[in-house]
Amino acid sequence: MDTVTLTTATGVDLFAMLGTVLWHALRIGAAFQVLPVLGGRGMPAQARLIVTLALAATMSTVLPAPPPMAVDAATVLGVLREFTVGVAIGLILRLAFEAGQLAGELVSQGMGLSFATMADPLSGASSPVLSQWFYLVFALLFFTLDGHLALVRLLADSYGGLPIGAALPDLHALLSAVPTFFGQCLRAGVLLALPVMMALLAVNIAFGVLARAAAQLNPMAIGLPVSLLVGLLLLMLLARELQGPVQQLFEDAYAAARALT
Repeated sequence: MDTVTLTTATGVDLFAMLGTVLWHALRIGAAFQVLPVLGGRGMPAQARLIVTLALAATMSTVLPAPPPMAVDAATVLGVLREFTVGVAIGLILRLAFEAGQLAGELVSQGMGLSFATMADPLSGASSPVLSQWFYLVFALLFFTLDGHLALVRLLADSYGGLPIGAALPDLHALLSAVPTFFGQCLRAGVLLALPVMMALLAVNIAFGVLARAAAQLNPMAIGLPVSLLVGLLLLMLLARELQGPVQQLFEDAYAAARALT
């Protein structure tokens, strides 16, 4: 084999490898675009691109190569299919973090901290400080429970259940998976905040009765600091019990994401 033929063959192999990496990067990049902590606004675009290409290059060495595709409508539909699957996987995991955001919203109203807001790394809008506290706790538990490793395994297994170029098995199931898991996230967020909410409601009712019995008492001047202190104490106790419910929520999220493929 002469030098020209060897160079041509090597170039063809490199372009085939690059095409394989880019096909895998479509689904992985779409998932990282909406994922919390590891993607979205929480990670710079350059770092997200590097992680996406690194994971795609690694998975392309152990997964079957995608079938050859021409530049036609079928290829465009294949690209849209990869984006759809990736966004659906990332969105389900993001909903698990939204349960913590909801719990923070509910608790902050009872503590009187709903006016204390800061930038939300998930959406870029303002949210209560307690919502950010729950977000950070969820993020720490996510890495503590090896959620990032489970995410890599989930993305790799998704190519086994739904290979590149394969038709979606059930479009209705894919579209209904996110709303179904959304209801579970709402229930989880309310249950996480319910003990603190009930305790703060009892404190507020007690100060309302005292203010009614003694008109000279100012419920805003006395009740707000007490509600704040009680709320902080309850959050300290709640933080010790969060691992079990959050771990179960993550497991449900991964189960719902695996059901997509």
